[in-house]
Amino acid sequence: MNSNIAQRCKETDQLIQTFERMLCAEEERRGKRIEANKVNDAVTPKAKSKNRAANMAALQQLSEAYPNTFDRKNVRPLKIGIQDDLVADEKLAKNKIKRALASYVRSINYLRSLQEGADRVDINGEPAGAVTAEEAEHAKGKLKEINQRRREQKKEQEKQDRMNSKLEALLSKNK
Repeated sequence: MNSNIAQRCKETDQLIQTFERMLCAEEERRGKRIEANKVNDAVTPKAKSKNRAANMAALQQLSEAYPNTFDRKNVRPLKIGIQDDLVADEKLAKNKIKRALASYVRSINYLRSLQEGADRVDINGEPAGAVTAEEAEHAKGKLKEINQRRREQKKEQEKQDRMNSKLEALLSKNK
């Protein structure tokens, strides 16, 4: 009976080593991908969350100051150079404007609003130019990148979940 337990322990150890090698290889592969984006390496999850909250607060202030332009239910393309108009209007600080605009124009709904020929709006919500075909194509490309990144993250998470459940099963079997 002791030899049976010893054999099971040995097999479990071998499986754990195999999983550890797989995890190391995966981390190395991911590390190469992450290396390309050094900015994210320096930002902790807590800092990202704090930045996101500050961005949302700035965007909320912008929405309140300019309700005809920044409406989350009716997202429309913004006038080229609207940042200068917002700064000149002096309702909000420049850093808040920059933060809010960055969040707004990177949102999926904003990218979706960039359709060829769609009217751009100024700070009063009035038409101020139109979206060009090139701008619409650029937005489509950005949306594809976002969707691809989400699919990859989902796939990676599913893979991690499977590996964790297998490892848990092995550990519980060993007990």
